[in-house]
Amino acid sequence: MNASTALVTGANKGIGKEIARQLARAGLTVHVGSRDAERGRRAVEEIGGDARLLVVDVTDPAGIAAAARQIDALDVLVNNAGISGTSATAPGSDVEEFRQVYETNVFGVLAVTNAFLPALRRSAHPRIVNVSSGTGSLTWSTNPNPQFAAGRGGAAAYRSSKAALNAVTLCYAQELADDGFKVNALAPGLRATELNARAAASGGDPAEAAAGAVRLALLPDDGPTGSFFSWDGSPVPW
Repeated sequence: MNASTALVTGANKGIGKEIARQLARAGLTVHVGSRDAERGRRAVEEIGGDARLLVVDVTDPAGIAAAARQIDALDVLVNNAGISGTSATAPGSDVEEFRQVYETNVFGVLAVTNAFLPALRRSAHPRIVNVSSGTGSLTWSTNPNPQFAAGRGGAAAYRSSKAALNAVTLCYAQELADDGFKVNALAPGLRATELNARAAASGGDPAEAAAGAVRLALLPDDGPTGSFFSWDGSPVPW
């Protein structure tokens, strides 16, 4: 039986719920982070194992602080909560759209990570996994032969927020390396979730992406840190 404890944000649905489910199956105590208490309770019942509801809105500083007070020690933090914004948002669009997306996808990760760092420091093997996106790879978005053509109204708020999250991941990895932390980012691929209409219609299995996050959450002490991986374990360029 694994005695470790994990927190997964945005775990009441989609990839987050599958990450929580797989961690619970591995024997961890899993705090199911959910902004909505009722949806969170339903998710906990579905996940089973030692899953526990933790009501937390990653955009609410007071709520984050209250949630952090409920957990004394933590081994794994998976920053999964995220929003896509309007899929047609281009850099010349409403700045408020960017603010809203960054509030969850970047500042929310910063706020949650900082609040739970004291609990993570009590772990002998602290792990942080930030769920990013392959569309946030600047290398994959630029020439030659970009996988994702940038600058054509293609969800600029979301994509740039994930690029910023990647930079934040690298900064945390470097800052916390001497304390034994492993901090990595995951590109889960397009999955059938409620992120946006394209994701919902994709047919991609969220459980497949979740398995990639779980691998990073349970890395051995000689595992990598400050890296960006695809769901299948292959490296993704920054």
